[in-house]
Amino acid sequence: MSLPRIKICGLRDAETARTVAAMGADAIGLVFYAPSPRNVSIETAQTVLAALPAFVTSVGLFVNADAEWLRDLLEVLPLDLLQFHGDESPAYCRSFGRPYIKAVRVKPDTNLLEYAAQYRDARGLLVDAFVEGTPGGTGEAFDWSLIPQDLPLPLILSGGLHPDNVREAIAAVKPWAVDVSSGVESTRGIKDLSKVEQFIKAARLA
Repeated sequence: MSLPRIKICGLRDAETARTVAAMGADAIGLVFYAPSPRNVSIETAQTVLAALPAFVTSVGLFVNADAEWLRDLLEVLPLDLLQFHGDESPAYCRSFGRPYIKAVRVKPDTNLLEYAAQYRDARGLLVDAFVEGTPGGTGEAFDWSLIPQDLPLPLILSGGLHPDNVREAIAAVKPWAVDVSSGVESTRGIKDLSKVEQFIKAARLA
């Protein structure tokens, strides 16, 4: 099994993004969802993207965003990948002409194979914990046994990951990538760089 890619999500300033990239993150996530404590403005996002070195993927996270607003945003932000965390339809996700991943909040009755079929052109399926009323970033884990072995899309594991359990998670699930936000924070929305470093090292040792 190849080492999983690592995404650190919810960054809010250029210096943190530069440091996280130097620590070995493969991707960074920017949140464009006003209710989130990790929400960033377009102006801040521009400074973060400008700070990223080559071969670090920039990911924009959206939740049921207005399509016209998102198209305007993409005119000024050169995001590499779009991450849809709401109830977006496959047609909506495809309509922006950018590679995308679809997030699914997993419950016992969630059919991930059906999601993979619906969003078949997605670059990956991100699985997260279902928490009523919250689209993500909760720090809650879910039952990894609900993930089918034969998922036809690259699997991105999220939800409740932190430096102390990421090796176990990778061994159990064997995901294409892991995605962390609240698990490497000192307080909501504020990244703890020592935790980020521990997380990346643990994931690389899995």
